[in-house]
Amino acid sequence: MTSSRPVKLSRDVDAIEIPSGASKTLRSGSTVRLMQSRGGSHTVTAADTGAMYRIDEKHADALGLATPPPDPGPASGPLTDKLISDQLKTVFDPEIPINILELGLVYSCVSSPLKEGGNRIDVKMTLTAPGCGMSDVLKADVESKLSRLPTVKQVHVEVVFDPPWHPGLMSEAARLQLGFEPEADKEAPVFPIYRPKT
Repeated sequence: MTSSRPVKLSRDVDAIEIPSGASKTLRSGSTVRLMQSRGGSHTVTAADTGAMYRIDEKHADALGLATPPPDPGPASGPLTDKLISDQLKTVFDPEIPINILELGLVYSCVSSPLKEGGNRIDVKMTLTAPGCGMSDVLKADVESKLSRLPTVKQVHVEVVFDPPWHPGLMSEAARLQLGFEPEADKEAPVFPIYRPKT
């Protein structure tokens, strides 16, 4: 969901300032503009300052939105690349209405069996800007969502900045959605994605 309608908060809300990543309480009665609702969070801008904030889905009622039912998570069964990919597609950049896979932020994602049973998933990802304070927030989103997958016992996410992200890493669909030329500056990702561990 994308909108820019003004909303008056019905109660105090814990939020994360974008792009600093600083925690902030938005006060009841404050007016915000709802910019996007994706991947379990809402991005708003404060009407008085223009500052941008990320609000968790559990605070949807304060924005006048229905609180979604609890996420049942993916169906049980074997861990597959498709399950991993589908779950990563539910993690969105808070400023850009595109998921982290389409943005080209995931450099590698490897699942491997654990000796004691279950699986471990190792992810190397980046951000669109090295100084972005949302690093810990996006990392926690990925860890939380991947840990819900069947048989996953461990998730390790490493945020890297080498090689640096650039628009050429985005999928063609993401490039078109953001108004980029389809093939301008297009380069293949440096790391393979969903490479099976041998």
